[in-house]
Amino acid sequence: MESLDVKKKEMLFQPEDTPPIGQGLVMSFQHIFAMFGATILVPLLLGMPVSVALFCSGLGTLIYQFATKSQVPVYLGSSFAFIAAMKYAIEQMGGDPSAAQTGVIMTGIIYVIVALFVKALGTKWIDYILPPIVIGPMIIVIGLGLASSAVSNADFIEGGDWRNMVVAAATFLICAFVNTRGKGFMRIIPFLIGIFGGYIIALVLGLVDFTPVIEAPWLQLPEFYLPFATEHFNSYQLYFGPEAMAILPVAIVTISEHIGDHTVLSEIVGRPFLKQPGLHRTLIGDGVATAVSAFLGGPANTTYGENTGVIGMTKNASVSILRNAAIIAMFLACFGKFTALITTIPNAVLGGMSILLYGVIASNGLKVLIERQVDFNQVRNLIITSAMLVLGLGGAVLDIGVVTFSGTALAAMTGIILNLILPE
Repeated sequence: MESLDVKKKEMLFQPEDTPPIGQGLVMSFQHIFAMFGATILVPLLLGMPVSVALFCSGLGTLIYQFATKSQVPVYLGSSFAFIAAMKYAIEQMGGDPSAAQTGVIMTGIIYVIVALFVKALGTKWIDYILPPIVIGPMIIVIGLGLASSAVSNADFIEGGDWRNMVVAAATFLICAFVNTRGKGFMRIIPFLIGIFGGYIIALVLGLVDFTPVIEAPWLQLPEFYLPFATEHFNSYQLYFGPEAMAILPVAIVTISEHIGDHTVLSEIVGRPFLKQPGLHRTLIGDGVATAVSAFLGGPANTTYGENTGVIGMTKNASVSILRNAAIIAMFLACFGKFTALITTIPNAVLGGMSILLYGVIASNGLKVLIERQVDFNQVRNLIITSAMLVLGLGGAVLDIGVVTFSGTALAAMTGIILNLILPE
């Protein structure tokens, strides 16, 4: 069985490197813009305060960096995997978030328990269940599984607004040309330049509404929800009823996605993060961050593919940049005007950028198959890849009681099982 160990890739900045202060801050803002759209969308869908989600994304990232000894360049943002379960729990409780928040807190604790088992069992099993023939298609599914979101935001759909299409295409092209033709520091911040250029074009085309900025206060503490009554913040109660328990099985899906996301990052940077600092540390970081976020009234956290895509395109894996982005995000959560300004960025701008980001992630899956010289003359390899791609990208859903597998989790589970049962 081939090893999951990867060769160290040529990066402009390795995880332990610290860029000059000025350049580092600009690159940190690039990561903030990359994660912002998705991070605030989750609380908007759940009726939660955006400021809390933004604050907890930064705090969660710092917790993760502490747990992983600042060795893994990851940014944590709001998780989409919990939306359905949390929304159901909130509805069943008549709008009370107590069950949803308690369920997510317990899910974070499950991460820590699983991490302890991983620590005891070691990581050799990772090589056994995740050989290149499983890893490659899994990474492709992670990237292309997000493709519909990028296309929808870009408005490249039937009946789409031509202005949105123009803005999305312009943003994409700016990012692409800066990344391929840019010189020096500009080549490290293609997405920041692309967002700025796309925003200007959107402004000219009348797609930007500044009303939220005008109405927002300059300074405002995040609207935390705490599990006890206070004078200044909202509150909920720790509730361990069936509505909360129904959220726990989501952990099976998100832990699978956690392994997949770190596999992608390992391939991009060229370091086996699941072995060093270890899956147990990454799980603890993700789990504690999720539990703390829910404790404060925010959504569950997860590693963000958008930021992984930025790392892949810019060849910049500095942990310090992501750490600074997290600190900045926490401060920005307290500045109402700035938060409102970010929300005025049209979806078309984010869509144009995402087409490139998600494509980069998927392309890294192809690189795994090529670099590991996976032989597709072997029928078993064709079968494994075919099943993973069709199920992962075809919208397949496997509903097992309270647990629903789809997308990356279903594709990964299928690939692992087929790899174990099909003869060499």
